[in-house]
Amino acid sequence: MRAVDTNVLVRLVTRDDPRQVAAAEAFVARGAWVPHVVLVEAIWVLAAVYALEAPALATAVEMLLNHRDLTVQDGDVVSAALQQYRRKPALSFSDCLVLEVAKKAGNLPLGTFDRALAKLEGAQQL
Repeated sequence: MRAVDTNVLVRLVTRDDPRQVAAAEAFVARGAWVPHVVLVEAIWVLAAVYALEAPALATAVEMLLNHRDLTVQDGDVVSAALQQYRRKPALSFSDCLVLEVAKKAGNLPLGTFDRALAKLEGAQQL
């Protein structure tokens, strides 16, 4: 299976450049894999460049998870991170994903200086 880069996901979500949207759709039509790092980068771009807020970012993650042609790395982990993010939108999606990846790997607690993240089960404030 082929993989996609951040800018491809951003085009699929924002649909702001018709030529690039068409190219992105054509590329993923045969199936494409989305690594965690690309997903996190895309969410960062959507927040920093496109000024999307937590509810819209959560919707974007959900759309990518449910996209018929995309396979998100560890979709179950990303779904769990999305649930955490929806409950605690003050956290970053990437923090929620890091915690869920650590849980799946059995590597808890997740040590953090982030007080908000430390309130989630599995995290420990240092």
